[in-house]
Amino acid sequence: MSESEPNRVSSETTEKKRSRFRLPRHGRPWIRRRWLRWTVLVLLAIFVLTTLFSLVYNLATNGDQKPASALYPGPYVKIDGRQIAYRELGSQGSPIIFVGGFAEPSWIWVPVATRLASDHRVYALDLPPFGYSERKGSYSLTAWTQLVCDFSAHFGLRRPLVVGHSLGAAVAVNVGLEAPGNTAGVVLLDGDTLPVGGPHWITNLVLNPYYTTIFRLVTHSDWLVHQVLDQAYGPVHPPITNVQVDAFERPFRVDGTENGFHDLFHSGVQGLSLADLRRLHVPRIVVWGQHDTVDDIKAGRTSAQALGVKLIVIPRAGHLSMLDEPVAVAKAIGAFAARVERVPSRSTGSKH
Repeated sequence: MSESEPNRVSSETTEKKRSRFRLPRHGRPWIRRRWLRWTVLVLLAIFVLTTLFSLVYNLATNGDQKPASALYPGPYVKIDGRQIAYRELGSQGSPIIFVGGFAEPSWIWVPVATRLASDHRVYALDLPPFGYSERKGSYSLTAWTQLVCDFSAHFGLRRPLVVGHSLGAAVAVNVGLEAPGNTAGVVLLDGDTLPVGGPHWITNLVLNPYYTTIFRLVTHSDWLVHQVLDQAYGPVHPPITNVQVDAFERPFRVDGTENGFHDLFHSGVQGLSLADLRRLHVPRIVVWGQHDTVDDIKAGRTSAQALGVKLIVIPRAGHLSMLDEPVAVAKAIGAFAARVERVPSRSTGSKH
């Protein structure tokens, strides 16, 4: 036997041992079909169980959806064919209209409005589909702007000061652009007016009953709402109570809210551009919480620069500056309102 023959025998023996652990080639397709069948069955089972859970959960929570009047006694006013929830404080002085941001009910303005009500007629309204206003109509920047203008006309408000927070800042600015002759001034509070984006194609994929289930699970979660508020309030704030959590959750139970949010998400939260800000010629100021983690203070500086004004910073405040530091916010708005009152109505190009 040659020297190469032992090596050949050894390699042949090793190959035979390896072949024992190999599956026959003709068996592999069967294995693949078996795993594919089990995968399909598992996915089908998950789909069926998820659908059953969704249907049962939606049915069990249907009673949570109620007319707005059952959750908030009012006052309400009919504007553009829909019931608009609002709050009113003060009986004399120049008018101020407060416009909230995303999912912000009008009660958040009460601490600031109370401090301004001695010298001003103060109004705060709920932009649909937020707060307790009727879930009806378009949820666009144009529609919200028209709503604020019609609200002002309904109450006979002459040249109101319009204050917009977060998303509401775009509405306030747009009111100043569309009706400069009847706008005393605009306050951007923790809002840079830029669009959030859209349309969101993903809303077409999350269909019922799953959309309703997801919406209710999220908006009924005390823990999740608490986390969102903790982030929005900023680093320095008193403990968030169950009463506060419930006050933010309750508007989500108004009839039509789920469909309203779906329509809003589908089209995207609209806004304005920096070029639009540069076109604003009514008096204006930009006020920002020092520790805003929702809309960074850098966005405030950019907006102020585009508007040609200095940024007013509220120390210790987060995104919800009107709740964090109501005294400081009211002071900034009150001082601005006093300056605006001295500006003749024809001088809409003045800067403050």
